[in-house]
Amino acid sequence: KRPLSSIIREVCDGWSLSGSEQFALRYADGPQLYITEQSRGEIKNGTILRLAISPARAARQLLERIQSHGIDARLEALKELAKLSADPTFAAEFINMEGIGTLARLVESGTHFGEMLAFTLTAFLELMDHGIVSWDLISLSFIKQIAGYVNQPMVDVSILQRSLAILESMVLNSHSLYHRVAQEITVGQLIGHLQVSNQEIQTYAIALINALFLKAPEDRRALLFQHVIRGNRPIKAEMAHQLYVLQVLTFNLLEERMMTKMDPNDQAQRDIIFELRRIAFDGENDPTGTEKRKAMYSKDYKMLGFTNHVNPAMDFTQTPPGMLALDNMLYLAKVHQDTYIRIVLENSSREDKHECPFGRCAIELTRMLCEILQVGELPNEGCNDYHPMFFTHDRAWEEFFCVCIQLLNKTWKEMRATAEDFNKVMQVVREQITRALAMKPSSLDQLKNKLRGLNYSEILRLRQSERMSQDDFQSPPIIELRERIQPEILELIKQQRLNRLCEGSCFRKLGNRRRQEKFWFCRLSLNHKVLHYGDLDESPQGEVPFELLSDKIPVSDIKSVVTGKDCPHMKEKSALKQNKEVLELAFSVLYDPDETLNFVAPNKYEYCIWTDGMCALLGREMGSDLTRSDLDTLISMEMKLRLLDLENITIPEAPPPVPKEPSSYNFTYNYKQ
Repeated sequence: KRPLSSIIREVCDGWSLSGSEQFALRYADGPQLYITEQSRGEIKNGTILRLAISPARAARQLLERIQSHGIDARLEALKELAKLSADPTFAAEFINMEGIGTLARLVESGTHFGEMLAFTLTAFLELMDHGIVSWDLISLSFIKQIAGYVNQPMVDVSILQRSLAILESMVLNSHSLYHRVAQEITVGQLIGHLQVSNQEIQTYAIALINALFLKAPEDRRALLFQHVIRGNRPIKAEMAHQLYVLQVLTFNLLEERMMTKMDPNDQAQRDIIFELRRIAFDGENDPTGTEKRKAMYSKDYKMLGFTNHVNPAMDFTQTPPGMLALDNMLYLAKVHQDTYIRIVLENSSREDKHECPFGRCAIELTRMLCEILQVGELPNEGCNDYHPMFFTHDRAWEEFFCVCIQLLNKTWKEMRATAEDFNKVMQVVREQITRALAMKPSSLDQLKNKLRGLNYSEILRLRQSERMSQDDFQSPPIIELRERIQPEILELIKQQRLNRLCEGSCFRKLGNRRRQEKFWFCRLSLNHKVLHYGDLDESPQGEVPFELLSDKIPVSDIKSVVTGKDCPHMKEKSALKQNKEVLELAFSVLYDPDETLNFVAPNKYEYCIWTDGMCALLGREMGSDLTRSDLDTLISMEMKLRLLDLENITIPEAPPPVPKEPSSYNFTYNYKQ
């Protein structure tokens, strides 16, 4: 006999299993199950329900019940097994009795569904997670059956979740099962599970994708997405959207580092900067590298292109790009060491005014790439703008940075840039990258080829070509044609504005309690002579008849139209002065005798329509942004239509000369002949 307190150590869901004594007691006191610490084996604050059997006997009995033919008994046994499998002592006993093989055969039979299959898979996964049995012993038929549950379109959520988890464990914990799983499961099928609303399913699907990508041989990782990206069949919109979502979610993993500031007092982070300096200037085996004085370090940091030469850690305190920029620089220095050293030494040997500051460029480039690829932003509905090359490399982001930093250094040399040209160079590099990405290169090598073709001279040529196309050239005949067309287009815009005023618009009345209370409607008469307006109980669904608008203002009585802070109702309400949005939509009509009609447009479009229309009624110039936009668009369209017959014909800068007068006008033509 021994005291219970020396035997019982833990109670789990009614079972307390002690590894040494291999027996336990089960107690109950209301909803809680526990063992009360006692001496002399006496029981207090609890009632003995039953004496528990040892783990070995429990495992044997459960195995017998699972192998029985009664469905109800088997289901209850599997439920209990799913709970007990987390205990290592019980798991070891159950596995020693070939329990894993029994569960595997139940799955391979394909005759279990619903709850019974879900508990079977749960128990199997719990038992395998103890690491007692190697995953390499799993049979091919078992893998096929589990993969079949993942590939089925209408499988139960609990079964799908456990199947994805089992496949992930197979891939991560086995040296040989990757190839078998990869033959049964495709990335395209897994991407389809990302569109479900169940976040756990999405998580397990992405985890399995990552596991497959991680275990794939380096020369075959690109083939993971081959059937999706490089297949003979065109990628459908839904599949393209899912690839876009996966791309966004992958890049969003960088957000934490992007928004993490460097701590100048953190020695581990400072050591990364020391490593960048060492690789660039000391080499691998220079024992004196770490003994240099701080003054010499400062000189090296200047050559590395940091803004703060004394403490370069301060360059990484802005977010974005934060620590992500330092991660990129370290990757370049370690993985592409020759390229890194060449860039640093090449620029340090140039004249001071033409050197390309590597550190500053790397930080700004990282920020730019985060903006271009929208790191940290949520996926957009319906968007399918994915880039195939990011699915062909396990370190695609870092490799993309390495390609772009070399492009930046090359463009800097082509532009013969100085420190004052830094922003100009970055603008050109942004244009080079966005143009190359728009071509959708399928690999990083293709991206390099695209960027080689987009050198600085080519960017200038493209800019010039696009500018000439947009401006319809600047020759005098074209300018003269534009001036002739403009009055016609302005008249067209004016008629459109007046027609919209005749249709009328609904406005909200602003109450005294800083809230919008009720509606009113205003419209111009068809003969453009009277403004009709009146209150409404609710927002109208269509045009409001003139008969319902009780008030009116003759257009001849209107003196002027004022906008923004010049409006009387904006001056009266001090609270509204602070509301920039309301202020930008406010306008008033001043009419005799010293009366005003105050408006707050529902949106910027209606504001432009009404202010332009009122100016047109008063014979004044329409000066809204909408008018300028409409004028440019319509003039451009009209000119292109009129110049269609002159396509590919050079338009001279000056008109051809008038021929000389004939020496004599004594000539006729005989029509009768």
